[in-house]
Amino acid sequence: MATATITPSQIEGLAQAKFIRVSPQKARLVVDLIRGQRAEDALQTLRFTKKRIAREVEKTLRSAIANAERKAEDAGASLDVDGLFVSRCFVNEGPRWKRMRPAPMGRGFRYQKRTAHIVVGVAEHTRAAESRVAAAVAEAEASKGVKGAVRKARKALEKRAKETEKLRKKK
Repeated sequence: MATATITPSQIEGLAQAKFIRVSPQKARLVVDLIRGQRAEDALQTLRFTKKRIAREVEKTLRSAIANAERKAEDAGASLDVDGLFVSRCFVNEGPRWKRMRPAPMGRGFRYQKRTAHIVVGVAEHTRAAESRVAAAVAEAEASKGVKGAVRKARKALEKRAKETEKLRKKK
């Protein structure tokens, strides 16, 4: 019989915002601020950045975090949002809107309104992934051979212990 081994795989979330009405060059200034930061720190940075595009980048980052949580939930793994960091973020140029402006003597001057595609990806640190997998293996070992009702009771007791520990730390 084959034994199941759990490999520490990183949970990643990716989000895209397309056709954002801003110049890609201006959006890159804001995106460069958050690249490589922890997700929580990146949200704080974006919240207090005085650029109009910061709000759109923040929405995209929140969406990437939610996507990572959903992916972890679907995989049946627990994900600590504090362990996420901005793994990749970049801005690509979208289509340009060509417009005409009246000019002297019946002519027209062309100008372009630029758009941007923003991509933000978050991932779990490898250390966080390893600890998550180790916890899953320990839980599987602890509940090996235990029936459903006992397993639920153990999980409830562990959850209560974690909550009381958090309350102690806050005080």
